[in-house]
Amino acid sequence: MNFVRLYADENGESHFERLQAEFDMAVYAPPAPAFGVSAAVEAKRYIMVRFPAGWDSELHPAPRRQLFVMLSGRFQGQTSGGAVMDLGPGDAVLMEDTTGRGHAARTLDGTEVHALMVHLD
Repeated sequence: MNFVRLYADENGESHFERLQAEFDMAVYAPPAPAFGVSAAVEAKRYIMVRFPAGWDSELHPAPRRQLFVMLSGRFQGQTSGGAVMDLGPGDAVLMEDTTGRGHAARTLDGTEVHALMVHLD
């Protein structure tokens, strides 16, 4: 499973990094058969968010380290350096650009975006 890390470098510029989750077979919910399970990551809480059609932001840092999981709609993220990434349902972004110039984002295709944000810090 692939996901994207959004982080700020030592100069405060944001970047995308493509990562791949590692899985080990585990019996997670007995008596169900084993399936792939990643390493656990501590989380504090989650929120569900809805961005209206036409929503568009300026550069801003993430308010906290969080995992952004797309549920519906189309979204576009942009780093402070201009790299652009389009996101759709099922895409996940580990947002770690809590310092520096941050990122910009906008909804695409004239639709609302629904997402889950899992607060990690």
